[in-house]
Amino acid sequence: MTSPIEASYPFQETLGFTVTEWTDGACTLKQPLLDHLGNRYRILHGGVHASLMDTAMGFAVAYTGDPALRQLVMTLSLNVSYLGVATGAHVIATGRKTGGGRSTAFATGEIHDETGALIATATGVFRYRGTEQRTDPQ
Repeated sequence: MTSPIEASYPFQETLGFTVTEWTDGACTLKQPLLDHLGNRYRILHGGVHASLMDTAMGFAVAYTGDPALRQLVMTLSLNVSYLGVATGAHVIATGRKTGGGRSTAFATGEIHDETGALIATATGVFRYRGTEQRTDPQ
């Protein structure tokens, strides 16, 4: 079952991505290739790649299944490999939980461009920080 998607937050609005799917252990984001996100070569900045995969992996490990309960996580480690240059109008970032326990979780991430080409990969380690009741509109 797909959870209701959370309301956007300021950093998300700056980048412009949307959460298109969020289920137990998985999350998918869609990011338009906007001019203000380019580096000096006018291609998607590496920091955007890292932010997207950090977010997708963090959401993947933070899924609770309860729309009223938000699992808080903190990134402990993020490793990104840049493999290519995105073409087209958007990229898709996916995060998948790969393991963990009571206090930490492990995840992998990928970014593909709209042609399906693999643009970047990542691994991450996250610490669970407790839960809170959602206050954003659902």
